[in-house]
Amino acid sequence: MFQTGMMIKFTAHTILFVALTLLTQIGGLAYILAILARRRLWKSAPLNHVITAVAFLLMYAGLQTISAKAAPHFGRVPLPCIDQADEMVWMQSPLYCLLNRQYVTSELEDVVFQLSDYMNYAFPGTVTIILDAGFPFFDGFPLLPHLSHHDGRKLDIAYYYVNEEAVYVPGQTRSPIGYWAFEESTNQSTSPCADRDDWLTMRWDMNWFSRFLRPLKLDRQRTAEALHWLSSTGAEKGVSKILLEPHLEKLLDVESENIRFQGCRAARHDDHIHIEVR
Repeated sequence: MFQTGMMIKFTAHTILFVALTLLTQIGGLAYILAILARRRLWKSAPLNHVITAVAFLLMYAGLQTISAKAAPHFGRVPLPCIDQADEMVWMQSPLYCLLNRQYVTSELEDVVFQLSDYMNYAFPGTVTIILDAGFPFFDGFPLLPHLSHHDGRKLDIAYYYVNEEAVYVPGQTRSPIGYWAFEESTNQSTSPCADRDDWLTMRWDMNWFSRFLRPLKLDRQRTAEALHWLSSTGAEKGVSKILLEPHLEKLLDVESENIRFQGCRAARHDDHIHIEVR
């Protein structure tokens, strides 16, 4: 019975370690340090789980601070997490930063800030919103559920939106997390996956999520202008690939050789713009 209990506890710790590591890259290490600190300093104290949780939060906060300082040595820099008075670009939610997913290479950072500057110049008051980027350390470490965000050279950018009166809403997205507010095609001929029924696919429709969407509409003018910049000036600055659904290429009139369809087994790209740099 004792051995069974120990095995269950070890399995639970292992699952938490793996889950926190996959979710945040540094969370697993923070969890191990929290357990060691609790056993070292508060071994006989009551409310072990509460103490462990508090220790984890403290360790995680400390590791996040260290990550921001150490990331440049691994070729990564953090993007702005919140609204800043001197910038018109930031992460869609502080949650992305809490999960350590706001890191990119300096080359991609330059592209993002130049895109933001251009959009604010072309349409004064325009805010460019960033979604998932990458973790601070190590090429090849997966950023789930993405298939390619593993080297700091890939980044998702939110669409620009207008309200029901067709007025631009700065810094807002239709989805509360930036993803899954799909712009559905009205023409089957531009839906290359319409007649497929792949059993192994990440092309989820996420219909259950529609109840959480805000009553906003795609700002076609701003979104098209951002795509034009990325596929022209952006390409000169290192943007090598832009993923977008074919029906949006036609709708926004942004067809270009570096705008591509990601395939029918990857996640949909009619809710955000995915870019990559060389």
